[in-house]
Amino acid sequence: MADESNAGPVAAAVATDAEVKAPTAKKRRSPRPQKAASEPAQSKTPAAKRRGYTEQEKSEKLKLIETQVSGGSTLKDAIKSAGISEQTYYHWKGAAKPVEQKDFKSTKPLPASDELADLVQLEEENQRLRKLLAEKLRAENAELRKRLGLD
Repeated sequence: MADESNAGPVAAAVATDAEVKAPTAKKRRSPRPQKAASEPAQSKTPAAKRRGYTEQEKSEKLKLIETQVSGGSTLKDAIKSAGISEQTYYHWKGAAKPVEQKDFKSTKPLPASDELADLVQLEEENQRLRKLLAEKLRAENAELRKRLGLD
């Protein structure tokens, strides 16, 4: 029964706490601005039109890119400075090639650039040096066989 006597003041305290912790009014937000009334689809601005370059403009941009690349600029930087995408550059470059160069089975060899010519020259020198080394090794091998009496 002692518990019942203690319950009275506790119940009164809980009741007073409930009164103190009564929910306060929420802050009111300013109303959101109304969305603009939907307009008919025809009045919307059309999508940006594709920029059509003339053949002369294309060739000028390709020449500009080539000169920048030969001047030491990277291909990506040169393409960006010309104001076109990489995909557009490669598309134009592929379309600008003569038909003979597009055919891989062409009997006429493609003209070699300076780098390719240097590579071919280095490969030829490499083969020459390998042959020279092989001859020297054969000569040393034959001399060693003579000294050992194997021949």
